[in-house]
Amino acid sequence: MEKKRKRKMKGAELLVAVLEEQGVTDVFGYPGGQVLYIYDALYAARKKIRHILTAHEQGAAHAADGYARVTGKVGVVIATSGPGATNLVTGIATAMLDSVPMVAITGNVPTTLIGRDAFQEINITGVTMPITKHNYFVQDVNELADTVREAFMIAKSGRPGPVLIDVPKDVQCALCEYERSEPVGYFEEDKADEADIEAAAKLINEAKRPYIYIGGGAAGAGIAEKTAEFAELTDAYIGCSFMGLSALPDGHARFLGMEGMHGRYASTMANKEADLIIGIGVRFSDRATGKVEKYAKRAKIIQLDTDLSEINKNVQVDVGIVGNLRDSFARLFEKCEKADHPEWRELVSKLREEEERIEKETEERSVSKTPPKKIFEIINKYKSEDDVICTDVGQHQMWCAQNVRFSKPRRFASSGGLGTMGYGLGAAIGAVTAGNKRAVLITGDGSFAMNCSELATAVTYGMPIAIVLFDNGVLGMVRQMQTLFFGKRYSNTVLERKTDFVKLAEAYGAKGERVTDVSGFEKAFSAAMKYKGPYVIDVVTDKDELVLPMMPPGGSIDDLITEIKEEDRK
Repeated sequence: MEKKRKRKMKGAELLVAVLEEQGVTDVFGYPGGQVLYIYDALYAARKKIRHILTAHEQGAAHAADGYARVTGKVGVVIATSGPGATNLVTGIATAMLDSVPMVAITGNVPTTLIGRDAFQEINITGVTMPITKHNYFVQDVNELADTVREAFMIAKSGRPGPVLIDVPKDVQCALCEYERSEPVGYFEEDKADEADIEAAAKLINEAKRPYIYIGGGAAGAGIAEKTAEFAELTDAYIGCSFMGLSALPDGHARFLGMEGMHGRYASTMANKEADLIIGIGVRFSDRATGKVEKYAKRAKIIQLDTDLSEINKNVQVDVGIVGNLRDSFARLFEKCEKADHPEWRELVSKLREEEERIEKETEERSVSKTPPKKIFEIINKYKSEDDVICTDVGQHQMWCAQNVRFSKPRRFASSGGLGTMGYGLGAAIGAVTAGNKRAVLITGDGSFAMNCSELATAVTYGMPIAIVLFDNGVLGMVRQMQTLFFGKRYSNTVLERKTDFVKLAEAYGAKGERVTDVSGFEKAFSAAMKYKGPYVIDVVTDKDELVLPMMPPGGSIDDLITEIKEEDRK
């Protein structure tokens, strides 16, 4: 057997060598004084690891996040100490709330200066402790290699999430021996208790109106296709959380789409009418359940999750199954019987008909010359099944969730848990870096303004990103709540800005076009999907266009709003 070779190298070189051994081919970041040794090592490794230089560290973090979502790999982001590190915080928190595997590497001042308020010193491990799965402050170069390996294992094992490694400058330049290792695997997960599997199977076999509710955990575990087979076996229907979008093809007969606060009508109401809800990799968040006291009062609930802390956290369940999701689901599948529930199928068929009626009437009542449903019909027409849809946060995000149709998994990147405005362009950059043909960014004038500087990144690297910007001159979702629940007191939600997004795009070197009607949008979007770089389409939208259906904040499914009278809208 050939003996592994050891060689001496600086800590920064060792760090980059470990990234190589873990299969990292792309990283995102922004250099600074306390990571110069790391960037010097990246320069030496530039033929093996591509570094995408963003305009801002937050954009780099979102790019690493988007990269991870569409590939399933661990995204890597690098920043210097002080403001460089703190600029990652929103991106790290975004990844944490959506269970996205990420390793963030920061530099810090030398260990001899820690605690002395040295220039750009910050206790970034203390800052990020609540928003990471784990974090490390490396004081000994001899521990660096195993720390990085362990960070990758933690980031991708069990319920994925971000891990931060803070490396002081003197540790980066200290010498130590490096011995190459194989890429790390996953921590072994416990398997679910057989009694829980049996109890769940009994409830499923007794149910008359079973409803399967899948989320990001099910999507990440790669069991979506099996979920569809499971629905056929048990005569169930499937709804998803926001994070579960793209896990199943929208054309599947059993799939009803996203449920919840701004979910599709049939999915949300089927959840209400079910006598059994089978949650797989979902946390039953408030956006999905509404008022917990009124949620699923006529249904029993089964919850499958890899994370014990999620069981009974938001809703009380009848059976909680904790363990590796693939294993748990496969064992449950084996114990379920073939079912036939004609009354359930008839009810769901009526719900779908009602959804079509509501959507048609909503479109007819649209106050805009660019009705969202029409815009997304065009997007669905021209996008390919391999294009990744990214969004920012606001009305446009919910219009997208309701109307974009997916046929392949991992084709959707959006901030669900944290609701991060300014997320989308960075995520689109990450998606294109991952090797996808094109990304389509759905954004609004409020969100886009937060990180539009990343246009510079997209232009520099020639990234094909079609940017659909719903421009209504207001903070749409917040203003919508002011319209419906705050007596139309529009406190600081009317932007009154003079930004010319076409000129802004052109200033960055991108293509820009302004459209005011549906035909103009179709022409522009068709051109954008052929363009070799970023293409901004400024879609003039009426400020009074609303996202419906809507469950009121603090309300329940019983309070679902499906229409607004014209006199109440303005």
